[in-house]
Amino acid sequence: MISNVLITGSNRGLGLEWCRQYAKAGWRVFASCRFPEQADALQQLAAEYGTVVMHRLDVTDPDQIEALAEALAEYPIDLLINNAGVYFEKYDRPGQPIDYDTWAHTLRVNTMGAMRVSQALLPHIRRGQKRLIAVITSHMGSIAEIERPGSYYYRSSKAALNAAMKGFSLELGALKIGVLLLHPGWVRTRMGGPDGLLSPQESIEGMRARVEAFTLADSGRFFRYDGAEIPW
Repeated sequence: MISNVLITGSNRGLGLEWCRQYAKAGWRVFASCRFPEQADALQQLAAEYGTVVMHRLDVTDPDQIEALAEALAEYPIDLLINNAGVYFEKYDRPGQPIDYDTWAHTLRVNTMGAMRVSQALLPHIRRGQKRLIAVITSHMGSIAEIERPGSYYYRSSKAALNAAMKGFSLELGALKIGVLLLHPGWVRTRMGGPDGLLSPQESIEGMRARVEAFTLADSGRFFRYDGAEIPW
């Protein structure tokens, strides 16, 4: 039986590489992004692999989330990868005014978006075999690892995501659904920049290994792509 994975933020970077690797491994990939008609690389991947199916999804839009859940009603989801995220950091020096609208948008995408999608897809995940929600977060959400000022919007959104998903993992434990929090490392993507230490392929290979090795004893824990656990 073919396994099904749903990946948010699939049009570029890590999301696109998640799609590529799971498609190559023979999974059916539900690849979602805000503007599928503009996602040229994802369109090429879908043309190459008949098991890649593109869907429109803005994780801040409850109507689009509901529509996606309805469109996939007949499918069990073995693995949900909450990959969509934004980094609009404009606070880079002490005393600079904080852009609260940008901060709120970052929270809507990075924190609430992942929770909205996870809750909407729970009926599908309960019917899957893997029964796992993977959350792409960041070590920048670790309060223990904050060593300099700035990046307040992104850090707080990922810290909130970690806290929400830790609590969610306790709720889902009774259903035997797991939640795995993953830091992808510093990757050479549009968000990570050209100086990143990892290629998308290396990062995703590491995180896929964490997914494959997952047991419910790992649910609600926070790991780097290489398997090292991160303090909260």
